[in-house]
Amino acid sequence: MSQTSETREHPEPAAGGVGSGLRADCGSCFGLCCVVPAFAASADFAIDKPAGRACPNLRQDFRCGIHDRLRPEGFTGCTVYDCFGAGQKVSQVTFGGRDWRRNPGTAKQMFEVFPVMRHLHELLRYLAEALTLEAARPLHAELRAAFDEIESLTQGDPDSLLGLDTEAQWRRVNALLLRASELVRAGAGAGGRRKDRRGADLIGARLKGTDLRGANLRGAYLIGADLRGADLRTADLIGADLRDADLRGADLTGSVFLVQAQLDAARGDGTTKIPPSLTRPAHW
Repeated sequence: MSQTSETREHPEPAAGGVGSGLRADCGSCFGLCCVVPAFAASADFAIDKPAGRACPNLRQDFRCGIHDRLRPEGFTGCTVYDCFGAGQKVSQVTFGGRDWRRNPGTAKQMFEVFPVMRHLHELLRYLAEALTLEAARPLHAELRAAFDEIESLTQGDPDSLLGLDTEAQWRRVNALLLRASELVRAGAGAGGRRKDRRGADLIGARLKGTDLRGANLRGAYLIGADLRGADLRTADLIGADLRDADLRGADLTGSVFLVQAQLDAARGDGTTKIPPSLTRPAHW
């Protein structure tokens, strides 16, 4: 999946520089997302590929050979993947620029480290955004401390990274992110605060024109949902599945913890309002 998103290097939130390095730089990565994950032939992938085996479209220079035609070739799943900068961190920092092809002895450990690093970088991405939220200012000191701690962990050697309890890290950071979200959503009005649809099954839901300001949509399944003209300002969308959701005319400005991959997986158009830190997908 190297160099896969149609809007490759997306602008992301930064807070005093803490957001730097959290965007995929495929030119500095050894195609790890094209090797480490398994693909299953489906609507998202045209082929089966076992974990740890390079995709046949990965070139010797670690670039994708069909990058400009991934969707028509049946690799939509590649276009919505984001490593949050973990690929280049593993390639250039953890393994000091030694690629797995010329140094095959590094391959197994490098492939095991990548998902750990991606997990940590995803946490950094959310913490970086939380540090830009004015309503969360009372938590900024805690958020900054958490960011610095996670960033320090990403600098560890392969053995220390593989020894991390990533689930424990997520639980700790997620509790802090939820507090930040609550501060933001508190200003959306009582109606928004009552919309707690955390983890809800909203697959194919008819939500056209719905006022979802301040709603808690964390981890909600919004696959194929009709969200045309919906008001999602200040809604918490962390982990929400927006695959094929119809966002035409929807307002997502000020939504909390929305990432580029979620937009890339959805459908929208020129009337969809998105946060300034994100990029309108090329296929909309």
